[in-house]
Amino acid sequence: MCRSVVSLAFLCFLAVPSFTAPVKVYVGVYVLNLGKFELATGAYTVDFYLSLRAEKPVAMDDFEFMNGRAATVDKLIDTPTEKFFRIQANLSQNLDLRRYPFDEHLLTIEIEDKRRTVEELVYVVDKKACGVDPSVIVVGWRLKGWEARVVTHEYEVYGETYSRFVFGLRIQRVTLNAVIKSFLPIACMLLVGFLSLLLTPDKVTTRLSLNISTLLGAVMFHVNLTSSIPPVGYLTLADRVMIATYLSLVLILLSGVAILRWSEREDKKAWVTRIYHQALGVIPVLALLFYALAFVLPG
Repeated sequence: MCRSVVSLAFLCFLAVPSFTAPVKVYVGVYVLNLGKFELATGAYTVDFYLSLRAEKPVAMDDFEFMNGRAATVDKLIDTPTEKFFRIQANLSQNLDLRRYPFDEHLLTIEIEDKRRTVEELVYVVDKKACGVDPSVIVVGWRLKGWEARVVTHEYEVYGETYSRFVFGLRIQRVTLNAVIKSFLPIACMLLVGFLSLLLTPDKVTTRLSLNISTLLGAVMFHVNLTSSIPPVGYLTLADRVMIATYLSLVLILLSGVAILRWSEREDKKAWVTRIYHQALGVIPVLALLFYALAFVLPG
């Protein structure tokens, strides 16, 4: 009887699942170079050191990049508790261009284990092993800093959750460069348009010629300005500013057409003077409102 009870207790003990804590792997990334950043595709190349360290022996080199693929992987340290690699990876990122040309982006390196879920392995940020080399530059962009974090990514279809290490480099477009290349030409176009408002009604044909050429120039400049970015389903800041420019130039053009139309009739000479003065006072105010809305309204 006692032997049966002991056997039953032993079988119950075997039937109870053993809950073990997942292995913690400390991850560090040190970026050596960031290049070939293409705004049109969101692709970039990163050359970096990757360190993996655990408190007990565990297989750590079975990982993959979730936002790209590694071009080269060189293993420099290979021990049961520590791995150290030099990797060059071709990665990509979905870019938010709503603030273009004053946009900033987070270019990430995302690492996840291929097979082991959070029940078996979790990543931990090794802050001492993370950083960016001072020589790293991105032409046309300013490096604002870096950040590292660990998130859990759930695959609902498979009912599995994995630990994901994310290291990000935040870059911001050089403001002076964006202003000179993007908004200085627009300011020149507006200046020509507003100066044409000063032309007296007897020079309305000259005024219309300036307005039409300026409007056509704005359209061509808009096409060139947005040619370097992919087609997106929202309006960027550049698009909103150009729409405000179109509205302002069209109002100036319509005022010139109205002056030309009514100047042909002797009984409407008073209207010509009224349109001339109202356009000179109202259109600049409306243009200022258009541009304020362009910067305030979301994309």
